[in-house]
Amino acid sequence: MAKKKILFINQEITPYVPETEMSLMGKALPQAMQEKGHEIRTFMPKWGNINERRGQLHEVIRLSGMNLIINDTDHPLIIKVASIQQARVQVYFIDNDDYFSKRQMEKDEMGNDYPDNGERAIFFARGVLETVKKLRWVPDIIHCQGWMSAVVPLYIKTAYHDEPSFANTKVVTSLFAKTLKNDLGQNFKKCVVFRDAKAELLAPYNDNFDFEEMGKLSIDYSDGIVLAAADVNKNLVAHATEKNIPLLGYQEDFADAYEEFYNQICPEEE
Repeated sequence: MAKKKILFINQEITPYVPETEMSLMGKALPQAMQEKGHEIRTFMPKWGNINERRGQLHEVIRLSGMNLIINDTDHPLIIKVASIQQARVQVYFIDNDDYFSKRQMEKDEMGNDYPDNGERAIFFARGVLETVKKLRWVPDIIHCQGWMSAVVPLYIKTAYHDEPSFANTKVVTSLFAKTLKNDLGQNFKKCVVFRDAKAELLAPYNDNFDFEEMGKLSIDYSDGIVLAAADVNKNLVAHATEKNIPLLGYQEDFADAYEEFYNQICPEEE
């Protein structure tokens, strides 16, 4: 197949965070596609439990410095970068003191979901897309892995649809078994509104966004869905099936199957 530019927007990537089904795929999939000759960029949040010195993270000054307004508050966007040496994969990190550096991952030290996880996901999504614009890089495919990236498909199809970097980009969303215990806050709908991501587009969804509503939102604005675990939420699988969106079932030996799926979603131009 023709070589593609693939943007991976990951919630977790090992070795920066503990090994889970999601973090292992966060590393393995970009590595596999790069080894197949595709051009990749990879992003994840700079969670507070990431050891910057051990991971050799450093700030990219030319990409940092923008402020994003979330919930009527300015939040500085900081971009850091590091490389997974054995995989030869470079990772960009989205950082902010309020949302990431001074926190754990989705849960606090007591094991409770952060009440502003929705805001954090919005900041992460906009941070990635603004940074890709600054990189002057035009992805053919954006592959979202984890609920932290679930706002990206909505923004690509609405708020950023006129941006040259994303005008023809296709979006693939992977569904994992990992979930959230609590909802994303009563102000999530208000906070996610941005440019052409209008409030009326959110009317079909429950006012209290939870893990399933976030999953449905990502499915509704994706061009393809991947079942990245054997035990994905059945309601989300049913929702994707009802939408008649191209769907790739769970694959243990994933590399070739994913590559073929990318070509199905984003065919080679004649």
